Amino acid sequence: MSVDVLIPTCERPAELAVTLSGLAAQDFPDFTVRVADQSDGAASYDSPPAQAMVRVLRHRGHPVHLGRNLPRRGLAQQRSHLLEQSGADHVLFLDDDVWLEPGAISRLHSAITELGCGMVGNAVTGLSYVDDRRPHELEPYEEWEGRPEPEQVMPGTREWQRWTLHNAANPTHLSEHVRNRPKWTPYKVAWIGGCVMFDREALVNAGGFDFWRELPVEHCGEDVLAQMKVAAKYGAAGILPTGAVHLESPTTVVNRDTEAYDVVTP
Repeated sequence: MSVDVLIPTCERPAELAVTLSGLAAQDFPDFTVRVADQSDGAASYDSPPAQAMVRVLRHRGHPVHLGRNLPRRGLAQQRSHLLEQSGADHVLFLDDDVWLEPGAISRLHSAITELGCGMVGNAVTGLSYVDDRRPHELEPYEEWEGRPEPEQVMPGTREWQRWTLHNAANPTHLSEHVRNRPKWTPYKVAWIGGCVMFDREALVNAGGFDFWRELPVEHCGEDVLAQMKVAAKYGAAGILPTGAVHLESPTTVVNRDTEAYDVVTP
């Protein structure tokens, strides 16, 4: 039942400390944290707040592995580097600007185990938008009845429009509708940013992030491409309620001219 939490980070000491604090409050018993840093100066995990949370995690029995991954060879290579270090049954790719509420990992693990699909995720919510309700963006919402089926969701299709479900605070507003249900609710997604748990074997069988060699160093959407490949072979689901909160810091990925799925065929 082991889980590896894989965190790629770069130039984000404050955000990484908050991300680690969310992990330190999880009730799931069996997870390891692996951080790969690509900062130009001091590693993000060298800040006193981040180090304090590393000590808390280790004190609670969760191994924490901290390392550099330089020189930078792109976001996909960074994720590939982390995946290569893992031998766990499941891997949770967690961005370095996401706080997880207590119980989030337990829900994700319960969902992927019961559903038997390739990936599940918590869409990150931006709580500064909590009063900005967008019912028209929630129209693509559709729940899975039973195990998620493999889907080839491509840009330009009707299914791709599900991306609006994850705008602003939409995940919070969707969560309100399922709050009284006895457990998590799976729903259909285009892709999920920031907090995705994979069956590691399924991700590896779908190619992982090996496509990094086909991409220029400056790219984005590498997570989307990997999810598209896993969903097409093994199925995918978003999980409500979401337990992932976006810290809403400025992005460190400023060059978004190259989408990975425009270069590599899903």
